[in-house]
Amino acid sequence: MRELIKKELPPSEKKKNIALIAHDNFKGALIDWCQRHKHILEQHFLVGTGTTARLISENTLLPVKAFKSGPLGGDQQIGARVVDGKVDMIIFFSDPLSAHPHDPDVKALLRIAQVYDIPIANNEATADFIITSPLMDEKIPRSALEFK
Repeated sequence: MRELIKKELPPSEKKKNIALIAHDNFKGALIDWCQRHKHILEQHFLVGTGTTARLISENTLLPVKAFKSGPLGGDQQIGARVVDGKVDMIIFFSDPLSAHPHDPDVKALLRIAQVYDIPIANNEATADFIITSPLMDEKIPRSALEFK
């Protein structure tokens, strides 16, 4: 049996790379959340999946780099940035009560966030805890799981 070990990675910067994602029924909630935390979010670099990124930018005037829509590969693009150390946290307002055709992509994103030990919020309460943490202004040590 292979043994899992933690591999140390370069720490995150003080200016965080934050991915913003929301399922259709939760886009409005994420936009409202971003508006409430705009004073914090504007100090960081924001990315998001297609429509979500566009709607946040239009409604809050926050600059959000848009990737593809989630079902068209946007979740995977964000996952790749996690692997490359270019996403420090994910705020993903997911819809737990609806089926999604790209559910395997969502599960892969959640898994990669675990492997690379980055915070991921799947609801507003967790997102509030993360964004208001004193660690938001610190360089954070990072590690990843790998097999020995």
